[in-house]
Amino acid sequence: MTAVVDYNAGNVRSVLCALERLGERAELTCDREKILSADRVIFPGVGQAKSAMIELEKRGLVETLCKVKRPFLGICLGMQLMNAFSEEGDVDLLGLFDNRVSLFPESVGVKIPHIGWNSIQVASSPLFNGIESGSYVYFVHSYYVPKSEGTIAECTYDGISFTAAMGRGNFFGCQFHPEKSGLVGERILRNFLELEVQ
Repeated sequence: MTAVVDYNAGNVRSVLCALERLGERAELTCDREKILSADRVIFPGVGQAKSAMIELEKRGLVETLCKVKRPFLGICLGMQLMNAFSEEGDVDLLGLFDNRVSLFPESVGVKIPHIGWNSIQVASSPLFNGIESGSYVYFVHSYYVPKSEGTIAECTYDGISFTAAMGRGNFFGCQFHPEKSGLVGERILRNFLELEVQ
C-alpha cells in the first residue's frame, strides 16, 4: 500500500487517480502509524511553504516523515519541503536535503511562476529507468532548489539551471508533476512503485 500524505496542501486527487490507473492501492492519510508502515510514501503538495510546515507541525508529521524507511517521493511543494530552508515565508523545512529553496528572480519577458512543459536532463537513477534526457514534464512553481549533490535531474528556466528531481537513499523528489506529465510521468511513477521495498 502507498500512503499519500494528507496535510491540506493542495489537490491530491490527480495523484490518487494516477496511482489507481497504475493498479496501485493507495490511501490518503495523516495517520503516523499508517505512514510509517506503508510500503511507499508519496508527499505531494501545492501551496505555500510556511503554511505547509505549520500544518505538518499541527498534525505531528515533521518527525514522522523524517523517519520513513521505505521509498518516499515528494512532488512539487512536497519536494521543496524535503530541503533545509525556504525563502517562501523564511521557514525551516524537513532538512532531509541541505538546500535553500529560492524564488526565481524576475526578469523582463519571463513569467513567474514557471508553468508548463519543459525538458529535463536525467542522471542515472532507478527513478528514471527508461526515461531519456530531453524528455518533457509538466512544471508549476515559483520557487526552485539549486543543483546540488542530491540532484538526479535538472532543468533550465530563464537561464537558471535548477533541480528537477533529487534523490538520496530512500528519499526522492520531483519538482515537476509526474501525475500530470503524460506517459513520461506515468513511467516515473511506475519506476517509483517498483523500487525495492527494504
